[in-house]
Amino acid sequence: MIRILDITQKDLKQLTRDFKTLMFLLLMPIIFTFLFGFAFGGFGGGDSDSRLPVGYLSQDDNWVTSELHDVLSNSDVIRLEENTFLSQSDLEKLVADGDLAAFVIVPHGYGRALLKDKPAKLIVYTDTGTTAWTTVQAELLTAVSRVDSAVRTATIMEDMIGDRAPFRYAFDQTLASWDDPPIQVVETTSSVVPKSNSANEALAHTSPGMMLQFSIAGLLTAAQVIVAERKSRTLQRLLTTSVNRAHILLGHYIAIFTLVFAQFLILLTFGQIALGVDYLRAPLAVLLVAFCAAACISGLGLLIGVVARSEEQAIAFSLIPMFVLSGLGGAWVPLEVTGETFRSIGHLSPVAWAMDGFKNISIRGLGFESVLLPAAALAGYALFFFILAAWRLSTAEEK
Repeated sequence: MIRILDITQKDLKQLTRDFKTLMFLLLMPIIFTFLFGFAFGGFGGGDSDSRLPVGYLSQDDNWVTSELHDVLSNSDVIRLEENTFLSQSDLEKLVADGDLAAFVIVPHGYGRALLKDKPAKLIVYTDTGTTAWTTVQAELLTAVSRVDSAVRTATIMEDMIGDRAPFRYAFDQTLASWDDPPIQVVETTSSVVPKSNSANEALAHTSPGMMLQFSIAGLLTAAQVIVAERKSRTLQRLLTTSVNRAHILLGHYIAIFTLVFAQFLILLTFGQIALGVDYLRAPLAVLLVAFCAAACISGLGLLIGVVARSEEQAIAFSLIPMFVLSGLGGAWVPLEVTGETFRSIGHLSPVAWAMDGFKNISIRGLGFESVLLPAAALAGYALFFFILAAWRLSTAEEK
């Protein structure tokens, strides 16, 4: 055990000697987290109104028309854009330019026609070839039907019971009843899971993504230590002593693991404090994923160091996996937005499993058990890389 720790201590001194390398391992993921965060709206100025903009121009001053306006203003689907300085031609231009989904004109006499049970029509200008028009049309029909049914109901009530149900009172009560329909669909979220917005989700994706990507990029330094050891014949001399291959591999492996895991802890702390990514919602689960991810990446670094024959090869063997595994594993773009086929292929990369583990906690609000499968997959990759490195060192020694 002492021999293993001696090798680990020697490697850590070499790895931490270059201050610029340490800053690269910490600053680059932070910088790229901010860049990708801005790209995906992680630093937006708040929630945006996703309702369809619809111009509104009223030429009628009847109180029923005002009620229709209030119904449309409270819509969850359309947003009324009212500007008394805009003419009909101005509104037509806004629709043609795509700035408005449609515009509605309430003609003079519209409210009076409804009260007299005569035909009343709104004037709507839009591009009927767009999908937005279908949505706007459905919402306009719903609003008009509510006001029309309230008028008809109030008329019937007034005819039947007279002063006991004045027209305006019956109208208001009927219209208000639409606010509490007998059947409605309600979307609920567990109180255990805090509500999140798209900005938080963007940062909760880019934070672990860049952390994983640049931890792989940092392997080039660790791999170069092993390459330099081989080129200076230090490795060959060690193998002639009582130190066996297992001690050498474990010593190098623990050094790389210590560096990667420390990098993870620093960047996880930064993500929690500076970016607001909720890693502390389940700290033990996040630590388990970070530990297994560090073990996996360290195994890959050990394999690269054993396989590479020169510093140039160490750099290439580190950067290529960084781009391939990160891109394939969803560090840049969430695998959730890709198809089922690409998502399955993406999970051939250990980065995808690490992303699943971190996001199960910070975005999906799941518990400790949700990280067990990703952690097991990462541990399997770590064992595979370590065994492959041991086999490669053994065959190289025989040659």
